[in-house]
Amino acid sequence: MRLKRETYLRQIRPYYDSDIIKVITGVRRAGKSILLDTIKDELVERGVSGDNIIYLNLEDMDYEYITNASDLNREIKSRIVNDGKYYVFLDEIQHVEQFEKALASFRATLNVSLFVTGSNSTLLSGELATLLTGRTVEFEILPFSFYEMEQYYKLNKREWSEELFFDYLKWGGFPLRFDYRDEASTRRYLMNLYESILNRDIIGRSKSSDKKAFRDISLYILANAGKELSTENIIAAYRKSNREISKRTVYNYLEKMKKAYLIHGVGRYNIVGKAALGNREKQYAVDTGFRTINTNTINFEDTFFLENIIYNELISRGYTVYAGKTHKGEIDFVAIREGKKCFLQVAYLLAGESVIKREFGAYDKITDASPKYVMSLDRIDMSHDGIIHLNILDFLLHRNDLILT
Repeated sequence: MRLKRETYLRQIRPYYDSDIIKVITGVRRAGKSILLDTIKDELVERGVSGDNIIYLNLEDMDYEYITNASDLNREIKSRIVNDGKYYVFLDEIQHVEQFEKALASFRATLNVSLFVTGSNSTLLSGELATLLTGRTVEFEILPFSFYEMEQYYKLNKREWSEELFFDYLKWGGFPLRFDYRDEASTRRYLMNLYESILNRDIIGRSKSSDKKAFRDISLYILANAGKELSTENIIAAYRKSNREISKRTVYNYLEKMKKAYLIHGVGRYNIVGKAALGNREKQYAVDTGFRTINTNTINFEDTFFLENIIYNELISRGYTVYAGKTHKGEIDFVAIREGKKCFLQVAYLLAGESVIKREFGAYDKITDASPKYVMSLDRIDMSHDGIIHLNILDFLLHRNDLILT
């Protein structure tokens, strides 16, 4: 059965009738099309006539004749046959050349509410941003969170246990991967999906040598997600196979991965100066399953996997997230929403005094009064000295949320 993704729906609902263009982005197979179906169902439940809902999947061969803005303009206008408000859904719109001109025209001349999806962040760049400044709102859809995995299992009457967290930690939350019950099939699905994203959204018709280089670089970046990313380290790793690659090429590949939503770049936040810094230092994978298929060994105690899941959870809940920097150290995350913030440290288990001292001690030199958290899988509450200890599963399963000031 289809899961109703309330985390995103509650963010989008206020815009259902607005003439602001709703741009729903995210990595392929994260569930954007299913989300559109849910929105259409909700509109019908609210009394909107099905005759006033227009849906085009622009990856469907039935619409291969729509190649540019003029084609799209003719198609949509031909379907508008009454004076009522129309709700127009355009799925994977990046396949239409200069689509932004058609969207601008629809918004200016028709009584419509527009919803568009795309699997590449260039959707909001270039002329779209120029033509429609202040007239779009973006929602990035991620694969299932752990909470959504729980909902999906219960909805489909599958046996649920919190021990499945380790399955989620390893294989991530792409919705279709839950159709497979064994690890070999799950791995094969994720590998095929990853290759599809590379070929359709990134590499395209590049030369074979460029394809090989990109695969090598992307493998390195995903395998090291959550760690400080140094282009020098990437170049050094590349040289081990007696090959050369330039800094510019590495940066170019990095940007392509971001645009296809394979990774998110996390900037630094100067806690002392209370300001975001321009340069980025960490990358997190859109899904830990993609980390797994690009990593030779999986260590559940690898904090970077846990950090990755916490980061994705935070951005799905609408937080802006940075890596915190102090004069002599760092905090895993600074989470900001509606102008308020908190600090977070992530650990696997607080096993022993040295680990407790390290994680809680990270806040010793921070005078900022914003709430401070240490997250781990421990069930015993170890909060002390004003620093709040949160169990990771309680947070992911929405039993607790963050306090911001």
